[in-house]
Amino acid sequence: MLDASEIVVFLGPSLSREKAEQIVSADFRPPAKRGDIQQAARDGARIICLIDGVFFQECSVAHKEVIYALEAGAKVLGASSMGALRASELDVYGMEGVVIIYEAYKNGRLVSDDEVALTFDPFSFEPSSEPLVNIRNNLDLAWQMDVISATTKDKLFHCALACYFPDRTYERMFSDASGKVHEKELLRLREYLAREKRDFKMEDALLALKRVRELAEE
Repeated sequence: MLDASEIVVFLGPSLSREKAEQIVSADFRPPAKRGDIQQAARDGARIICLIDGVFFQECSVAHKEVIYALEAGAKVLGASSMGALRASELDVYGMEGVVIIYEAYKNGRLVSDDEVALTFDPFSFEPSSEPLVNIRNNLDLAWQMDVISATTKDKLFHCALACYFPDRTYERMFSDASGKVHEKELLRLREYLAREKRDFKMEDALLALKRVRELAEE
């Protein structure tokens, strides 16, 4: 059983620290920037879980530092956001990717960093925009449930895609789609999202932390 000080988790807007601490005891650090993974390995971390990282504010996590951590003997996991992206690129070197978003990058369904990018409060990490991957998947589910047509799904997704990521929200998508999509479908979608909307980044983050707990207990 590893000590909490030997487990480093880079976490921000994908999941609240309060919820994370209910799953595993760890050294929780803010979203990773360039050099943070390498530093965690140098600090003696045996498990490093990369969930959130910076994309545009500062230099993002480098591939070489993940490889450095792996070669130092640390188990490195990635999920949800920057972690999913890096895991899809570095799993051949031993980085472990966790679930839906990682697999979507791995199989090429997702390509751009923009899919998981969002803006958040630098102190509370509370998100202020919606990641495109959440919108994409919730629209797919709404279509599968016959809430909206395939044509409406595509139109709404392109409205979201066309929006610069700091301004991307469901409300902005609805506003931009006004006049392009039948209002009855928009109303049905609003009602569906109010009941059934899922946060896929949060779900993957939770699963990643459960995986960390399993590894720590081995």
